[in-house]
Amino acid sequence: MIALISIISAWAIPLLIAFIPLYGFVRKVPVYESFIDGAKDGFSTAVQIIPHLVGMMVAISVFRASGALDFFVGWTAPFLQSLGVPSEIIPLGLLRPLTGTGSLAFATDLISVYGPDSLIGRMASTIQGSTDTTLYVLTVYMGAVGIRNGRYALKVGLFSDAVGFVAAIAVCLVFFG
Repeated sequence: MIALISIISAWAIPLLIAFIPLYGFVRKVPVYESFIDGAKDGFSTAVQIIPHLVGMMVAISVFRASGALDFFVGWTAPFLQSLGVPSEIIPLGLLRPLTGTGSLAFATDLISVYGPDSLIGRMASTIQGSTDTTLYVLTVYMGAVGIRNGRYALKVGLFSDAVGFVAAIAVCLVFFG
């Protein structure tokens, strides 16, 4: 069974990539021209969202360089440690909605320092899989389609990140704590 799953997973993406153009060709769709049109649209979309991405990157850099992240961690650490939550994991919960690369680097650092089988390593891995880079997603997608007022999407996204963070910690404490 495991061998069959390995074969399927190794061939799934190449077969899908081959299937899509073949299906278009059979349906008489100009496959290459459609690809070129999509690439042109993708380039113009990338140019449109660059200002939004730069603004977000500057805000993240200011947040970290100003000491606001360290202040927040120091302020919440005693309360969270009383609940059994290691203070080392708190910055990951704050960084994850902001930056995927930054949170991945932080999680990788936690895993290399504490080990992948430690409670902190398992929490870091679970948080990475349970939350999303909400501000990045909102910046890219809403910037691409020109939505200027995304406050409801922001509230829902950050709420879901908080729920994912708490659930990841709870699950790790129940199963590994």
